[in-house]
Amino acid sequence: MLTPRPPDPNASAHERLYRSLRQQVMHGEMDPGQPLTLRGLGKTYGVSMTPAREAVRRLVAEGALTLSSSGRISTPELTPERIEELAAIRALLEPEMAARALPRAHFALIERLTAINAVNGEAAVRGDAVTYVRTNLEFHRTLYLRAQTPAMLAMCETVWLQLGPTMRAVYARVKRREPPMHHRVILAALKAGDEPGLRLAVRTDVTQGLRHLTG
Repeated sequence: MLTPRPPDPNASAHERLYRSLRQQVMHGEMDPGQPLTLRGLGKTYGVSMTPAREAVRRLVAEGALTLSSSGRISTPELTPERIEELAAIRALLEPEMAARALPRAHFALIERLTAINAVNGEAAVRGDAVTYVRTNLEFHRTLYLRAQTPAMLAMCETVWLQLGPTMRAVYARVKRREPPMHHRVILAALKAGDEPGLRLAVRTDVTQGLRHLTG
């Protein structure tokens, strides 16, 4: 179900819609293959067809939405082969970003990551799949921002966008009741300044988490 975010008065109509939809898809607030219409988006967000069309065009280009030859708009439905490809991209990009963030991983960052991981654990206990996916990505993104590699992060977010609905659907099914165990290993490696250990922990976290999606 679409839940409009509070409007940003400094953004255009299509930019507001784009940002809100992008966040919902990335965080798994929509089901895989969920259909959308320009008319429905316009009504939900109080915009005309033109900004709705422009927002959808941008999201299709990023892989957050799909557009069929007949004009049907929907969230991505991923095959196991596509999931494995996206997992391979994450396994390449994310350990590198984590390693580049390590020299800037000061105490305040580690404390912030620990707090995010605690919220992630609470979401797991409640069975709140959407919050689980959101805080899981927030944990990774907060770390990678310290890498100061905006091009890598943009590529990674494109992957997260494509995975969002499927991640939520699968995590809701497997009913995890604790945060990813490798987050604790990531935190320990950051505290120790252990780059090889950090790379391995991030790679393992990404690949083992996505293994649920192809099971």
